[in-house]
Amino acid sequence: MTKIIKYSGKQVDFEIDKLIKSLRKTEAEEQVIQKIASEIQSKLYNGITTKKIYQMAYNMLNKNKQKPCCASRYKLKKAIMEFGPSGFPFEKFVAKILDKESFKTEVGITLSGYCVSHEVDVIAKNNTHHYMVECKFHNRQGKVNDVKIPLYIHSRFLDLKKQCKINEGKELKFHQGWIYTNTRFSSDAIQFGECAGLKLVSWDYPKGKSLKDQINKYGLFPITSLTTLTKKEKQVFLDNGYVLCKDICDNQNLLNELNIDKRKHKKIRDNAKDLCKSS
Repeated sequence: MTKIIKYSGKQVDFEIDKLIKSLRKTEAEEQVIQKIASEIQSKLYNGITTKKIYQMAYNMLNKNKQKPCCASRYKLKKAIMEFGPSGFPFEKFVAKILDKESFKTEVGITLSGYCVSHEVDVIAKNNTHHYMVECKFHNRQGKVNDVKIPLYIHSRFLDLKKQCKINEGKELKFHQGWIYTNTRFSSDAIQFGECAGLKLVSWDYPKGKSLKDQINKYGLFPITSLTTLTKKEKQVFLDNGYVLCKDICDNQNLLNELNIDKRKHKKIRDNAKDLCKSS
């Protein structure tokens, strides 16, 4: 078996089935998937990194200019990391997901706790409950959120909850703390979160309701997924508060408002439209 090196530095056996599974999620044609898998397998060597394998697969998908959505879907995880270095676009992105789940959200609100003031990344409300949502954004692969993260956020939640009890009768009353991250939680972090009553959502946790699952369920792909936009153009969207491909689908005049090259409008809209479709 060929040994490959993951982003964490861990060495594992290459599994062709995992590569094919990830390629199928792009909705590329099966013939294309098998061709890419075969070509990559022929170029493997001991010590090759998963980053290198990803780049080869992405480049091959990106050659299909008739279906740019396939490359866009494949780069989903990397696209979220392109929100950086600031974590604010990720906070807005998480709020958009929660909006889709019928919550009313506010982003970047400073509240007084019992001991100190806290800036809460996202407040999510429904008819009966209020949630303190903290977003841990990372712009590089392999970053793991260890147990110190939920320990720290739980203490902030308790401080705000204690103040809410003093202000009994006021509109805001926190019932639970949530943590969203675009990478992973360590096993200790998950264990503490479950024990303390925190809700943890990472790239692939919990199964069926992870960040990746929610994005695909609602078709809420980040604007940085679009292969038809340059890096500079993506930054224009982020600087103006637009984080979703859906923003292009919902506002036909947006590309004009942001002075995006008119010659590219159709390709960009088609790329965004394909990604906006919910699975």
